[in-house]
Amino acid sequence: MSVNVNRNVSDQFYRYKMPRLIAKVEGKGNGIKTVIVNMVDVAKALNRPPTYPTKYFGCELGAQTQFDAKNDRYIVNGSHEANKLQDMLDGFIHKFVLCFECDNPETDLHVNPKKQTIGSSCKACGNRGMLDTRHKLCTFILKNPPESDSSCVKEKKEKEKKNRKKDKENGSGSGEAGNHNDIDAPDAVDGEEDDDDWAEETTEEAQRRRMEEISDHAKNLTLSEDLEKTLEERVNIFYNFVNFCHNDKKAQKYLLGGFECLVKLHQSQLLPRVPIILKDFYDADLLEEDVILTWAEKVSKKYVSKELAKEIHAKAAPFVKWLKEAEEESEGSEAEEEEEDDENVEVVYSSSARELKVETVQPEKAEEDDDLDIDAI
Repeated sequence: MSVNVNRNVSDQFYRYKMPRLIAKVEGKGNGIKTVIVNMVDVAKALNRPPTYPTKYFGCELGAQTQFDAKNDRYIVNGSHEANKLQDMLDGFIHKFVLCFECDNPETDLHVNPKKQTIGSSCKACGNRGMLDTRHKLCTFILKNPPESDSSCVKEKKEKEKKNRKKDKENGSGSGEAGNHNDIDAPDAVDGEEDDDDWAEETTEEAQRRRMEEISDHAKNLTLSEDLEKTLEERVNIFYNFVNFCHNDKKAQKYLLGGFECLVKLHQSQLLPRVPIILKDFYDADLLEEDVILTWAEKVSKKYVSKELAKEIHAKAAPFVKWLKEAEEESEGSEAEEEEEDDENVEVVYSSSARELKVETVQPEKAEEDDDLDIDAI
């Protein structure tokens, strides 16, 4: 039976699941111990070495722990119920797994033994932060970083192999734009075609859903193998990825959100170029005028902090102003054309008519002086 990784989330469609802990008590007297039978599977769902949650139990219970990686046996001394350990595991998940910003479990730990620090980076929202190293488990993590764990190294190699295989199947280097149905684009948040979600769906649960939907697509953009490809190949990969934006306003909004996340990762290089990049998106028909103007009306913290979002909007202001002025000029020329048409329209009244008709009357030509009949005057 599986449970939500973040058990504070009651949504039945929450996609981050993990097996429920199975504990087995062995031995008697002073030799009694609790074997966590499926610790490897639980740890895999959390993307952490199985030694970490096991050691966490030991720290919280004040008990010794034993690891037998070859036989997949992870032991906590003493007799402990599975339900008690499951509740305790929630504490480990909140301290060492969930992202501080978006509460998604798509995080990696980065250990720096020299500085004695443990960093955390989120693949879902791009947030980076430092763990509070006062917990006893941090001492164990600093001595046993995730990269040195044999099971993690093996799992990482398997993921890289799958990603390379997926890249080949997608044919990302072909340079041809696939059609909309062939591209793995994120679905709409609410499954409808309305465009009101800029001002709505601002609850924490709604933000969590949005992050869950873009996380898998963000992974496809962060493959380290792509950095070794030529510039032309990388441009084609990006073009194929964003091509789903054509005639899809929902997708265009996701693109703007992804763009904000990218600016966050490379602020010094990209922040000054925000208006240029947005204009390039507009010129390439990847972003429509009304989508950009709607985005510009409200600063949102869906994807980045409110402070950074304000900076991005401030940098985008010149382009948005140009876009509005171009729209007003277009509307003004259309109004002038309508006024000219109205000058040639005359309302004709007839007592025998049953309905109102509008007739276009050609202006009468003035007769020339040469055609005047003197005798008729």
